[in-house]
Amino acid sequence: MKQSMRLDKLLAHTGYGSRSEIKALVKHGAVRLNGKPVKDSGVQVNPERDQVTVNGETVQYREFIYLMLNKPQGVISATEDARERTVLDLLDEQYSHFAPFPVGRLDKDTEGLLLLTNDGKLAHQLLSPRKHVPKTYFAEVEGAVTEEDGESFREGVTLDDGYVTMPGRLTILRQGDPAAGIVSKIELTIMEGKFHQVKRMFQAVGKRVVFLKRISMGPLLLDEYLLPGEYRELTQEELLQLQRAGIGENA
Repeated sequence: MKQSMRLDKLLAHTGYGSRSEIKALVKHGAVRLNGKPVKDSGVQVNPERDQVTVNGETVQYREFIYLMLNKPQGVISATEDARERTVLDLLDEQYSHFAPFPVGRLDKDTEGLLLLTNDGKLAHQLLSPRKHVPKTYFAEVEGAVTEEDGESFREGVTLDDGYVTMPGRLTILRQGDPAAGIVSKIELTIMEGKFHQVKRMFQAVGKRVVFLKRISMGPLLLDEYLLPGEYRELTQEELLQLQRAGIGENA
C-alpha cells in the first residue's frame, strides 16, 4: 500500500504545475479531496484510497513510467546536454514531470532499444554487472565475419585497453564479401555494456562496425512497429518480464 503524501507533491508529480501554481488552484477552489474543497495544499492524501479532482477531472496518480524508445542516430543517451539533442527531447511534455532517464546508454550513432524510466531500483537491477542481463545487437560489419570470429567471441576477446570480455554469442545472418563491397550482417548478444563494446569487439578481430542497432535487452524486444524516434509505454507483461529479469539470479 502506498504511503500518504502531501497533496501538492501528488499534483506536481501528475503534471498540474509547480507548488505555487497548485496553491493558486487550491485558493480558487479548483481542487477537491473526496468531494470536498481543499483549503490547504499541504494536506496529506493517500493516492490509493483518496479521490482527488482538479476542475472536476480525477487525478490519476502513478509513481513510475516505463517507456520503450527506438533511439534514432544523432541523439545522445543523457538527460540533458548543453550542445547535443538528448533522448528526453524526443518525449512529450506529459512525461517531463516524471523526470525519466535512460537505462544505460547507446552511442550517438547507434539506433535501437532504449528503456526510459524513473524507477531507479529497476534500472540499477538491470544494469548491475552481477545480473548479466543479455543485450542483443544487429550490426553491419565491413569484411567477412566468420565462424572463427564467433569462436573468439565465445571465448572472450581482449579489447584495446586490455579488458577481456565475457563470452558473447555471434549469429552470422549474411557473410560479407569485401571484394564486392558487401558488408556482413550479424547479431551479437553480450552480457555486459562496456564503452563502445560491440565496435571494440569487432576491432579486436580486425573488422569495423558501420551500422549498429540494439534489438533486445533481457526479455524486452524492440517493437518492430516503432520507427526511429518513436516510443511507447511498456505493456504490463513486458514490465513484469523486465522485473523478473532484474531480480532473477540467472538474468
